[in-house]
Amino acid sequence: MKKEIRLLSLLLLVISVLSGCMYPEERLAENQIPYEDQIQAVQSVINKYKEDTGGLLPIKTRDQTTPIYQKYPIDFKMVVPKYMAEPPGNAFESGGIFQYVLVDVETNPTVKIFDLRMAETIRDIKLRIKTQGYPPYKEQIADHVFSLDFSKLGYKEDPTAKSPYTGLPLPFVVTGDGEVYVDYTSDLFEAVKTKKMNYQPGEDIRGILVEDSAFVPAYSLPYTIDENTKQPIFLAK
Repeated sequence: MKKEIRLLSLLLLVISVLSGCMYPEERLAENQIPYEDQIQAVQSVINKYKEDTGGLLPIKTRDQTTPIYQKYPIDFKMVVPKYMAEPPGNAFESGGIFQYVLVDVETNPTVKIFDLRMAETIRDIKLRIKTQGYPPYKEQIADHVFSLDFSKLGYKEDPTAKSPYTGLPLPFVVTGDGEVYVDYTSDLFEAVKTKKMNYQPGEDIRGILVEDSAFVPAYSLPYTIDENTKQPIFLAK
């Protein structure tokens, strides 16, 4: 009898472990989808919080040097559980791959997201650059902006980021001071061709990517419109 109980206990333990292994895989798939209803639910929470607090926003503090599209991450600790039971399943705070942020915080605080896996690739590139001691520049793309010879960093293939707008691969570029960014030029080319623009040369045009999308162009440099060709180019410092 004791032997049977031990076998039953062992069986239950195995089932429990297997279930625990399967669950994260299911959650992993769900946590990689940018569900529109989850974004809208967070937007409702932001609106309610702002109304209740006289205009304050539940955001984490970032310094003035933080890039604009990463500057206002939502602090879910300020709205859970009073305004929502828990952060969305696809949010970083719940084990997801998306960072929830706000844009237009001064005039119309709007919830957007970006894929944090880009940051992982950037960290790996920068670590390899640090190990080598200098960025292996390949070609100059614009003033202060270069492509990289990734083979000299030990890559068999050039790393890319998946565009949140087209699903196509986007290259990484490096600046003269060794900072690594995602190059959204191809996305901007498509946007310029299909959307009406009111931007002028010298103005940052990245907002055109944000207008009709749930995503922001995170880890990007500013872009503008070439005065002659009217095509996207990097905005010179």
